[in-house]
Amino acid sequence: MTRDTGTVVLTISDHLPWDETKEHLLTLQAKLNRYLAFIESGELHETYPAAKGKPVHIDLVCKYPPSRDGARFLAQAEATVRNAGLSLSWRVLAA
Repeated sequence: MTRDTGTVVLTISDHLPWDETKEHLLTLQAKLNRYLAFIESGELHETYPAAKGKPVHIDLVCKYPPSRDGARFLAQAEATVRNAGLSLSWRVLAA
């Protein structure tokens, strides 16, 4: 949880290159789905009671810039997560 905003931040580390875009997207989708299930099932609050009532943000940290298809997927994922009442952002980790 960040002290300055009170937001619970869950980070996904994405180390895969975008050479195999389809496989990469499936892997990312599975990771995001696991995080969403963790949050929506209430397991987040069971594991971290201090997170109750706090906004939740998923921070996707990529090693490589996404391909065009990857960027489209990430935009869709942001919208889907936002519709679930959460937030998602992604960034490329500077080398």
